[in-house]
Amino acid sequence: MAGAQAYEFDLIVLGAGIAGLTAALAAADAGRSVAVVSKEPLLEECNTQYAQGGIVARGDGDSPALLAQDITVAGDGINSREAVELLSAEGPALVDELLVRRLAVPFNRDPSGKPALTQEAAHSLRRIYFSNDTTGRAIETSLLAAVTVHPRIRTFPSHAAIDLITNTHNSTDAQERYRKTRVIGAYFWDAATAQVKAFYAGATVLATGGVGNLFLRTSNPACATGDGLAMASRIGAEILNAEYIQFHPTVLFHRDVKRFLISEAVRGEGARLLNHAGEQFMKRYDPERGDLAPRDVVARAMYREMENEGSDYLLLDARRAAGSRLEVRFPDIFEKCMSVGLDIRREPIPVVPAAHFFCGGVKVGLTGRTSVPGLYAAGETACTGVHGANRLASVSLLEGLFYGHAAGIDAAQNLAPISPALRKGVPEWVHPAPAEEFDPVLIQQDMLNIQSTMWNYAGIIRNRKRLERALADLNYLSHRIEQFYKHATISRSIIELRNAVLAAHVIVSAANSNSRSLGCHYLE
Repeated sequence: MAGAQAYEFDLIVLGAGIAGLTAALAAADAGRSVAVVSKEPLLEECNTQYAQGGIVARGDGDSPALLAQDITVAGDGINSREAVELLSAEGPALVDELLVRRLAVPFNRDPSGKPALTQEAAHSLRRIYFSNDTTGRAIETSLLAAVTVHPRIRTFPSHAAIDLITNTHNSTDAQERYRKTRVIGAYFWDAATAQVKAFYAGATVLATGGVGNLFLRTSNPACATGDGLAMASRIGAEILNAEYIQFHPTVLFHRDVKRFLISEAVRGEGARLLNHAGEQFMKRYDPERGDLAPRDVVARAMYREMENEGSDYLLLDARRAAGSRLEVRFPDIFEKCMSVGLDIRREPIPVVPAAHFFCGGVKVGLTGRTSVPGLYAAGETACTGVHGANRLASVSLLEGLFYGHAAGIDAAQNLAPISPALRKGVPEWVHPAPAEEFDPVLIQQDMLNIQSTMWNYAGIIRNRKRLERALADLNYLSHRIEQFYKHATISRSIIELRNAVLAAHVIVSAANSNSRSLGCHYLE
C-alpha cells in the first residue's frame, strides 16, 4: 500500500486543542506555513473543548510568587521551578493579550466589565477566568475561528497520525543512520480516502492531548489514547513523570451518561461531598482544606469511602452552592443532569473519580523543544515540569496556551529546512501486503483489556504487585497488538490500539520504577 499524496509545510501541528492551535497561530503570525492535523472529523473534539472550570489569570491581590507557590504546593514540590516561575510571571498577561483582547473569548464579566473571577481547590484566592461552566468550549471556538481564517494555516480533520518520520528510521539512504535522529514530518491515515499521506516539515509539534481513554473511567473524550506519547516513545524521545495521572474526583455516575465532568468550580462555589450516610467526610482526610484539598487527596479519600461502604459512587451536594443559582452559574452541568432526570437544585449528584489529566509527558524545555531535533511538544502531551506530581486546577489551559505559544514562536524562528536529498530518500509509505481486515470485536476487546488493566492495577491507589501484574499483562498485549498492526489494513482503531498499549506500558513502567509515593502516584 503506498500513499497517494505528500505535503510540505514549515510546521506541522498534531492536535487542535488550546496548545496546538496557539502554536499554529504563533508560527503563522511569524510568516510560516502551518498544517493543523486532527484525527477527529470535527477539529474541536479534544480535551480543551470539555474543560469546564476556567483558565488561571491574575486575581485581585495576586502575584506571580503566590501563584507559583500554589502550583508548587499542589505538585508536591517536584515541579520545575524555572517552568513554574516563568508561567506564573508571564502566563496571565498572555491570557489577557491573546484570549481577552485579540480573540474576545466570552468570559463572564463582573459589574465593572472586567473578566469575573472564580476559585477552585488549592488556590489561595480567586484568579480564574471562566465562561460559565463551558470555558474550554469558549476558548476552543475562538481559537478555531482565528485558525480557520488564517491565510498561512491549513487544517486537516479526519487524519490519524501513524508515526513520526525521521531520517534515521525512514530514509533509504544508509548514511542517514549514522547522523543524529531528526523529525522531518509524519505519516497520516486519511479516513476519507483510506490512504496514507506523508507530511513533511522542518518542525513538528505534538499537541495530541492526554491519556484518559487508557482507563476504564475517564472524563476525557474517546480520542485521548496517548498517541503523541506513543509516537515520541517509538523514536526515542525522552519521557518524564509518566507515572503521574491525575484522577478528577467528580465525574457524573449515570448509566446513560459517560465522561461528563462535574467541575471542581462547583465545590469552589460551595458544594460538598457526602457519603451514603449523609456525612461530609472530607474533613476527616484533610481537616484544613476539606472539599477544596488538591485533587489527588480528594480522589483517594473518595476511593477509601467507596471501599469502606462497598459503594460504586458517592454524592456531591450542590443544593446551596453558587447562591442556589446553579442553572445560571453552571448551565451546562445543570442541563446535562436535568436531561437524565436529575435536578441538582433539589438532590445530590452521584459522582465517581475518573482519569482526568496526564501530568507527565514528552520532556520539553521552556520553548517546547524535545530531546529530538525537529520535534516539539505542548499541552497535555508535553511535560514542562509545571505540574510536578499533581496539577493545580485550571493551570492546564494556561500551560497549554503559554507553552504552546512559546513552541510556535521557537519553531518558526529555528526550524531547519529539509534538503531535497533527504526528502527524496524517504518513501511515501511502506506496508506489507496483502493486508488483512481484522474483526473489530477483537480490537475492541484488546482496548477494553488495556483500560481494565490500567484502572485496576495502575489507578488511583497502586501497589507493587498490581504494577507488576500490569506490566506482565501489557507485555503480552503489546506482542499481540504489534502482530495485529503488521498484518492489518490500516484504520484509526488499529492505530489507536497500537498507541494505547505502548502509552500504557510507558506509564506503568514509570510507576513501577518509582518507589516514592507522591501526588498522583500513590503507592500502598
